[in-house]
Amino acid sequence: MAITTESVALPELTTDDLSRYSRHLILPEVGMEGQRKLKAARVLCVGTGGLGSPLALYLAAAGIGTLGLVDFDVVEASNLQRQIIHSTRDIGRKKLDSAEEKLKALNPAMNVVKHDTMLTSANALEILKDYDIVADGTDNFPTRYLVNDACVLLGKPNVYGSIFRFEGQASVFATEHGPCYRCLYPEPPPPGLVPSCAEGGVLGILPGLVGVIQATEVIKLILGKGESLIGRLLLVDALNMRFRELKLRKNPECPVCGPHPTVTKLIDYQQFCGIVPETPQEANVKNGIPQITVKELKRRIDAGEDVQLIDVREPFEYQIAQIGGKLIPQNDVPQRLAEIDHDREVVVHCKSGGRSQRIAEFLKQSGYQNVANLAGGILAWSDEIDPRVQKY
Repeated sequence: MAITTESVALPELTTDDLSRYSRHLILPEVGMEGQRKLKAARVLCVGTGGLGSPLALYLAAAGIGTLGLVDFDVVEASNLQRQIIHSTRDIGRKKLDSAEEKLKALNPAMNVVKHDTMLTSANALEILKDYDIVADGTDNFPTRYLVNDACVLLGKPNVYGSIFRFEGQASVFATEHGPCYRCLYPEPPPPGLVPSCAEGGVLGILPGLVGVIQATEVIKLILGKGESLIGRLLLVDALNMRFRELKLRKNPECPVCGPHPTVTKLIDYQQFCGIVPETPQEANVKNGIPQITVKELKRRIDAGEDVQLIDVREPFEYQIAQIGGKLIPQNDVPQRLAEIDHDREVVVHCKSGGRSQRIAEFLKQSGYQNVANLAGGILAWSDEIDPRVQKY
């Protein structure tokens, strides 16, 4: 499918364009008309992180006329391992400003439109409506479902990519005859079941591979050339360097893109994904497990209270940063219960509080009566207690 129709007046190429895109112009599949289509195109990148970095850079280099960027985050040192559009001197700077600077340096003629906001149900349709194609570079389920549904409602192709550890996925959703993201994943996973890249890690090169695939799909859609990933899910295994493909079909019962949709407007995607705002009481107790703050733990340790601190991270994480306690990796806990004293209070901690919460719940189910979770984990300790503890 081609995005730019013949009825649209295409911009002319300048002398500078002819020089810059000469390697495109000699490709019969691109040529003068194709390059003019690229110049006329308006593409929105949701996110300027791991996927958005290579995606935006290659679209700028290819000659996309207008590139929209949606982001509200700032650059952190931990981003630089994979978010190649940002540099060391950009740490602490808005990602949008950092990205715009690099893109304009690469292609000064390109129009960069910055949307300095979190994409929400309230603003998504207004932001997406002015673009031909949306490229989803997000890393959380609520935003993926939001982007998908907004694209279906607006009739915009959704060029999808996702990454985790050494594996990635890419496809093109929300076209007229192809499936959407909900056809592949009708329901989101329960909160906390799928670790984020911050918890599970990601090979820095992987978003480069997947982001470039997304950029390729965007350009093919604009040109109307080649076989797109519509109806196909490309699976990338970077560790073994294998690519596999799954055939996808439009779900006739899909509540968004099916013939009888039940989702006809954007919904509360946090709630849809099982993420609900906490009340003050719920913030202190989750699923029956008391949540202890790092300041409270520090006070109790300094007071000499008998606190049994259990670190459920992996050994390689322990080598990076420690705040004390006995290291028992989460998967080893069931076999090492004998090392945890039933008669003493147990405080479980990890990097950010997710894994430790699950282990604390397991310990309570296993008969431990006095068990708590350290809210925020190592990251909170570094922020609020001791900045010498390395964040990762």
